[in-house]
Amino acid sequence: MPSPSTALATLRPDLGGSFEEFDLAMDRQGFIATRVLPVLEVAKASGVFGKIPIEQLLKVRETKRAPGGGYSRGKFTFTSASFACEEHGAEEPVDDNESKLYAEYFDAEIVAAARARDAVLRNQEVRAAALLFNTTTWTGAALTTGVAVEWNTIATAEPVSNVEAAVRKVYDGSGLWCNALIITKVVFRNLRRCAQIVDMAKSQGFMDVRPGKITAAQLAVVFDLPHIIVAGGTKDSALEGQASTPAPLWDDEYAMVARIAETNDIREPCVGRTFHWGEDGSLIGGLMEEYRDESVRGDIVRSRHQVDEVVLYPEAAHLMSNITT
Repeated sequence: MPSPSTALATLRPDLGGSFEEFDLAMDRQGFIATRVLPVLEVAKASGVFGKIPIEQLLKVRETKRAPGGGYSRGKFTFTSASFACEEHGAEEPVDDNESKLYAEYFDAEIVAAARARDAVLRNQEVRAAALLFNTTTWTGAALTTGVAVEWNTIATAEPVSNVEAAVRKVYDGSGLWCNALIITKVVFRNLRRCAQIVDMAKSQGFMDVRPGKITAAQLAVVFDLPHIIVAGGTKDSALEGQASTPAPLWDDEYAMVARIAETNDIREPCVGRTFHWGEDGSLIGGLMEEYRDESVRGDIVRSRHQVDEVVLYPEAAHLMSNITT
């Protein structure tokens, strides 16, 4: 039986917030896709826009004006870039019989909403990770480096030196200063134990440098970067029917320094954006809807959004590999 159109579905914004208290939703605290690729609302589902080449962003122009003369005018050229928002969604049935059978233990509707929204956002996380931790896009010495000592070799690793070298590579190639380090939860936990990190934390006045007391904010001070973004999401990498094999959504083998967007200005140079088209009702965190399906004697809860994740300036980031065994 085909699903009804959106017009026949009932909007359920209450389900978007109610399930936050569930453990399944709490896991999304490690979802970082829209932090590293900030959202830009667009008026069309797809389109082409002009992008200033990175080499033109820092051009020095003549600004001196003689009396009676004109002012210097910019002659920037543009390259074309494009986006095409695709709809992503997931549904979960709420069987009438099961809903009443287990009502004493949990609200089946809220659990279904949590599962549907989690599926949509977890898939977005997979796309963002594949887009950024990508050795095809980031290739060559200017864009990627394999660190000499893995960061889980806590006695001799030099993560601060590695990150600083990568930041300088970005500056040399683009004139942009990075404002973020993107790492996984495993890498974060390794960093808190690295001798170089501990020594620098002590020298900067942190008195308690036990691993559990070193936070992302303290690492930001050590690395001299405003944002330490820690990916904590997990996926099951096993095939259907096989034993579960948990794996991080973002690969522990990589870390990235990047310039991420801090405004909604499309002209702001940054590594990438999430383009979001909301004219069909989409919400970036997942629009919640519900409709009746008598063929299964239950309600169907749906979450959906329409987005496209796009790398804008590869030069605005540097990918480091050989981070963790």
